[in-house]
Amino acid sequence: MVAIRLPKNSRVRKGKHYVDPSLVGQKGEQTREVTIYRYDPEDGQNPRYDTFILNKKAFGPMVLDALIYIKDKIDSTLAFRRSCREGVCGSCSMNVDGTNTLACIKELDDCKSKNVRITPLPHMPVVKDLVPDLRVPYQQYASIKPWMQAESSPERERLQSPQERGKLDGLWECVLCFSCSTACPSYWWNGEKYLGPAVLLQAYRWIADSRDEKTQERLDDLNDSFKLYRCHTIMNCTNTCPKGLNPAKAIGSIKEMIAETT
Repeated sequence: MVAIRLPKNSRVRKGKHYVDPSLVGQKGEQTREVTIYRYDPEDGQNPRYDTFILNKKAFGPMVLDALIYIKDKIDSTLAFRRSCREGVCGSCSMNVDGTNTLACIKELDDCKSKNVRITPLPHMPVVKDLVPDLRVPYQQYASIKPWMQAESSPERERLQSPQERGKLDGLWECVLCFSCSTACPSYWWNGEKYLGPAVLLQAYRWIADSRDEKTQERLDDLNDSFKLYRCHTIMNCTNTCPKGLNPAKAIGSIKEMIAETT
């Protein structure tokens, strides 16, 4: 095998080792080992992996519960995003045990590894610890004009049949956690030009909406060798989506509609 040595300022160094204070003097307590990626741009040090030996009985079942417990009881400097705790805001997306997911709906007991490793979303700049810099994907999201575009002004609400409304199922549920995009090798290689699975699924959500009157303009804008056609149907996006959605299918539908209209 080829051995690749990272530059000195890229190597992740060995970090600190913490033992849950609630385990002191206790016997027979259930423990769980968690290793967390740590990086602080202000200290001038390389990233590190800190290990925490936790008392499972001291917090709830989810990965996010463990992170909140660590921040509250062990290391208050730990940085991560969170909000709803119900899988609807997308804030706490991160890589847990090798898979991109939402920490608030990922159970620790579902992790197969004895030592659960938690890192930021892959191939994204890191702001601090588990917080990725999502400015580029949000700019890409804005570029698809994610709102209903219509020139007409009806006198009443815009109606949809049950069949038309049904076409949006599997699209509107996306919470823009970007777990799918950051699991996509094509997005790793062409992240500034390829829109990525999350943004393309959102684009199709408006293309499929019968109330939108700019369908052809949307398709014309996506008909680009980089914006859309960097997708090589690797399927990582669908496999990792914590909401069980299928971005690859949405991308395929966009390609099919473009083929039919050109």
